[in-house]
Amino acid sequence: MRELFRRQPKFTPTGEDDQRQHVPERISMLADDGAFEEWDSDVVTADPLEFIADGEPYLEKARRTAERHGVSEAVVSGKLQVDGHQLAVVVTDFRFMGASMGSVYGEKLARACERAVAERLPLLTISASGGARMQEGLFSLMQMAKTTAALTRLGDARLPHLSLLTDPCYGGVTASYATTADVVMAEPGALIGFAGPRVIEQVTRQKLPPGFQTAEFLFAHGLIDIVVHRRDLAARIATLLELYSGVRSTRRRKRSELGDTPREHVATQGSSA
Repeated sequence: MRELFRRQPKFTPTGEDDQRQHVPERISMLADDGAFEEWDSDVVTADPLEFIADGEPYLEKARRTAERHGVSEAVVSGKLQVDGHQLAVVVTDFRFMGASMGSVYGEKLARACERAVAERLPLLTISASGGARMQEGLFSLMQMAKTTAALTRLGDARLPHLSLLTDPCYGGVTASYATTADVVMAEPGALIGFAGPRVIEQVTRQKLPPGFQTAEFLFAHGLIDIVVHRRDLAARIATLLELYSGVRSTRRRKRSELGDTPREHVATQGSSA
């Protein structure tokens, strides 16, 4: 965790749901004592198509982005502990090329699934993305199938996948692993979809309803399971993992020792989540 923070040019913790968080902030808000073991940090982007946009090679753009923001790719994977529960985690960082899904993105998620199966860990994915990475062409689109197949192996091992959708989450990420989890959560007000509202209106020539593609709209229509505030996320994850594993969270064990065992509700809507 210390190395991850060291790579960041600036770190300003915030728990407000209307402010976008990046990898270090998200991990620090979830991990017990801030402890985080990063995986596969040495896996970096290649350039199979020798892609050039606006006169700039793809690898040069990736290098500049990495130096500016202190992240080597759009996704960071590793292991942490939430309220006494160990789990594998994959978190996207929108600062790196809009957290677009390329070959390294898919590879790191697939490897995280493999390690989760080997170590018998549940998996948490936290996703914000603009979709597939155009600089990698079909290599990028292949990651939709690759990540979904990797998560199928996780399911075959009877290990849960919890997914948190954050603002914005679009394209191939929404159309693949992020919405196939055992429990799909979203932050309040997050915009989630495949194509954006403006594109949909242009194609269909119809006016979309108010709040279309917001987390609350999707919850009301049964497309996600929970709308959860950022400040409540760690407790909600711990509760879900208790239900899956039958192992009490550290927080609940302490309450039990004190004779205080309040009942908790898992699925609540909007601001009460």
